This record gives sequence, structure tokens and C-alpha cells, in this order.
Amino acid sequence: MSNLELEIDPSQLKNRKIGRILTKLGKLTREQVHAALQARDSDGANAKKKIGEVMLEMGLVTADDISVALAGQRGFRFKRLSGIVIPQETLRALTSEAANVMRIIPLEINPQEKTITVALGSLANFQSIDNLRMNMFAGYEVTVVVSPMADIEEIIKREYSRKTDTVDLFSEVNRSEAVKNLQGRGDSIDVASLEDAASDNSVVRLVTNMLAQAIANGASDIHLEPFEDEFKMRYRIDGVLYEMKNQPKEIAMSIVSRVKILAKLDIAERRLPQDGRISYSLSSDKEPIDLRVAVLPTMYGESVVLRVLDRSAVQLELDRIGLREDELAKMRLIINKPNGIVLVTGPTGSGKTTTLYAALRELNQVDTKILTAEDPVEYDIDGMIQCQVNLEQELTFARLLRSFLRQDPDIILVGEIRDLETAQISIQASLTGHLVFATLHTNDAPSSILRLLDLGVESFLLTATIEAIVAQRLVRRICTKCKTEFVPAEEHLMELSLRTADIQGRKLYRGSGCENCTKSGYKGRMAIFEIMLLDDELRDLVMQQASTAVLQRESRKRGMRTLRESGLLALYEGQTTIDEIVRETISSGD
Repeated sequence: MSNLELEIDPSQLKNRKIGRILTKLGKLTREQVHAALQARDSDGANAKKKIGEVMLEMGLVTADDISVALAGQRGFRFKRLSGIVIPQETLRALTSEAANVMRIIPLEINPQEKTITVALGSLANFQSIDNLRMNMFAGYEVTVVVSPMADIEEIIKREYSRKTDTVDLFSEVNRSEAVKNLQGRGDSIDVASLEDAASDNSVVRLVTNMLAQAIANGASDIHLEPFEDEFKMRYRIDGVLYEMKNQPKEIAMSIVSRVKILAKLDIAERRLPQDGRISYSLSSDKEPIDLRVAVLPTMYGESVVLRVLDRSAVQLELDRIGLREDELAKMRLIINKPNGIVLVTGPTGSGKTTTLYAALRELNQVDTKILTAEDPVEYDIDGMIQCQVNLEQELTFARLLRSFLRQDPDIILVGEIRDLETAQISIQASLTGHLVFATLHTNDAPSSILRLLDLGVESFLLTATIEAIVAQRLVRRICTKCKTEFVPAEEHLMELSLRTADIQGRKLYRGSGCENCTKSGYKGRMAIFEIMLLDDELRDLVMQQASTAVLQRESRKRGMRTLRESGLLALYEGQTTIDEIVRETISSGD
């Protein structure tokens, strides 16, 4: 391979056609380019091929020649990495997780001049460079060269085979002069000092590693919590919080400031709550992951929670959220009603939003107008008009709903019915021919009726509008890598009001704990449902303000499967454990 590609300014090649670039590089003659074009256009089998592929098949150029030309077309230089030695301090500028996911290698770094050169293995992964510029190397001038993927892979295997040790990263942060400069200064810290600490390479690497590790482990939330004598970092995975090694409280401010910069928040404001978002790109073949950031002032500093909104990890199709065949049929019947109210209920973090989005995705057709009022908007869905509640501007659910009725919608989503006003406008919308989806926080489906009555809704309005109530929970799945059969003790069965005879002929399982599930025995979660359809007899009971127990009993006679019963089915199928069913359905009744 000639070094000619390194001698020509890539700007002279940018946006030019591949044939013209290869000619300029001296790899092809014009006649050869024309021959390749003719071969492609005259052969139907080649019609859909890129001209570079045709040239390769004709033996006119090598794969490296094409790589050089493609790099030049994007304005980048091409550089081979075989045989080069990269200083360890340069390699440490990127974490193992980032290098492995993005297939990027740092080649040169100058902290004084704020410049860094990185090698990219694939132009399809260029979105990763935007992530570097915005997040990991904010303030740095990032220069990109393109290298053979084989060279990138070799260096990653040699230099990044061992996972970045988070303990080592914490040690680097603790040794940082910029971080030490914040210690013991109380409220007298100036913005410049905060920015210096937040931009320190050790802090940047730690936060990047924290985000990459959380996403890789499937965490739904990241908690950064300052206490009197220590600083805690915790991940919520499959609904359970896992604590990393606690650190000295002195590093909290620099890490929180780094997160606030990424979320475009005011780092000088440390006395008021703040909310923001971070868009984090792992690689171009995956959608960017949104992180919703909530900062709360506490006695010992600012507490931060980052909610990981990874759309790729969430199933937003109705037939993929865990509904059984009979439940799916019921749900499709419910959501295709012309009007009325459909309630989805459960505690925070029970998957209500995912269920509602899945339903709306199925209804989202060109002839249907869907408006949503959410707090906050978690996932951006094409074709739906989504609005976010803003209490500071007095933009409440009720106010949004009033405006919605003047927008000629077919379907309305109310993020949560919190008060009588929101409930009344939802009812008004359903009575005027709209289908309304809404959420509540109740233990099970029948108790949603009592909750709305407690808010002050008249019982005759509930019977006229509510079509169905869906209660749900999320239970952890047994890890498939360490799943083992076991025989539970009698007292263990009694927690579910079961006897040994009840599980005769059935196999129960649990996870013994392995690396795949971080020794927890669980990997992932599944939903269990309770679907209550209102018929005329149940509406009469609601009018009579019958108790929750009566409503549940009559609903079960009509085929409603309770949360506890749905959990038992999952247990008997070997998907979850007794402990999970007890924990999530303790209040749902038998």
C-alpha cells in the first residue's frame, strides 16, 4: 500500500465520487472507472451493488484502496495501525467499555492543548465520534482517522482485554488536583473550579465508565448519593438496587458537576432541584440512549438519579410485552373500543408506560390522531403528538386535556389521573366519543374503582365510561445460565398459601447465581397482568358502590385472572420464583 493517501489533504477528496477519488490517488485510470461503471450498469445482477464492490470483484483495486477512498470521501485520512506503539497514558483516555463498544482507539492526546486523535474502525460508526465530542471529550478538538478494523480489533484485544477497574478510576479521581481543589471550600466554590474538576480526565473517564457499565448491565436507574461521611453509587437492575464500593464524600461534587454539564444544567445552582436529559450514543448501529437526570439538594450535597431510557431494551409491541394468548386477545378487544376509558394501574416502575406505549403503537395509524399528556415524555414515538406536563408553567394534566379536546383527537393518553379535575376531563373526553388511556396507582384492578370514588368521581360516571382496568407488576426472571430445579420447603410454599399437594407433578426452579446474572440468580423481568372487563352486572355493582372484595370476586367469576394467579402460572412455567411472586402480589389477594 502506497502512502499516497497520507500525502493528499482529505478536504480535496471530501464528497467526491469513489471513482474520482481513486483516480486522484493514482489507483485507477479513467478508463478503468468507466469500465467498472459499464459493468455495473449492463449487468442486472450488479445493478444494486456499490461501485466499490464491482471494482473489487473486477480486481481493479484492493479492499484497502476502497477503505482509503471511503475515508477520503468523508474528509478523513486513512492510517494503518499495525506496528505502532501507543503510550499507556493515551490508551487510558478511553475506558475498556467505550473502546470495545465503539471500536475506537485513542492515538494521541494533548491535555494542555485540548486535542485528541482517535482511530475509527468503521465509517458506519461515526456517531460514536459525536458521543466523544459531546460527552467524553467535551472541550477537546477531536481529530479522526480511519483504520482497518483488523488493526483496531488487534489493539483492543491486546490493550483493552481486561475490563476497566472502576476502583482504579475512583483512585485516579481521588488523586486529581482539580478534585482536591474543591475540598473543604463549602459554598465558596466558584464556577471555574467546578468546571475544571468536572472536565478532569479522571472524572470524565469515571462517569463514562459508569454510564457504559450501567447500560451494559441493563440498569434502569443510576443513583449518586452524598452522605455525611461517604459517597454512594448504586444501580437499579431488574428492580433491585445494587451498591458499588462507597467512596469518600469529597469526590461527589466533581462527579455530580460532570453529570450536570452533560445534562446541560446549571452547575453553579446547588440549592434548587434541577431536571435535564443526556443523549448517550454507544454506537451508530444502536439508537441513542436517553438518560433523564433529576438533581435534588440534600443536607450533604446534591443527590442525582439518572433514569436510563433505552428504547432498544424495551419491547413496544403489544404481542411482546408478556401478555398470554388469552390476555392479548382481551387487550386487543379493549383498545379497539370506539370510546371510553381504559385504566392501567400499578406502582411506580411496574411497566405501565410500556404497556400503554405498546397499545398506542398498535393503534398508531395514518387515519388516527393520538395525543398524549405525560410527565415526563419517556419515549418519542413517530406519528403521535406528545406533550409534557410543566408544573412551573402551570401546564397540568387537566390544562393539557382541555386543550386536547380542541385538537380533534381520536385517542388520548393521560399520564396519570392524580386529582378530580383530571378525572372529570378524562370522563368528559370519553363521553364525547374519544378513547382515553390513563394510569392510576392502586394495588389491583378492582381497587381502582374505589380510588376514583375517593377522588370524588360520581359512580354513574364511572359506569358510563370505564371499559376495562389492567393491573400489572414486573417480576424478575430466573437466569437461564444458572437455572436449577429445587424442591421448596413446606413453609416456603405457605407464603403463597400452597401445600405440597398443590405442586405435585410440577417442577419449580431458582437461579444458583453466576457471572451472567451478577450472582443474583435473576436476569431480566417479565410482566404479570390482571385484566378486569366491565360488563352490565359489574357496572350495577359499581353503581351500588360495592366493596373491592365483591368486585374482585365477581370479576373472577367472569374469567379475570388475579395478579397472584398470573404469578403462579409464571412460577409453574419455571420463569420466576416463589419469592418474586410473594414480593409483587402480596396485596392482590388470592
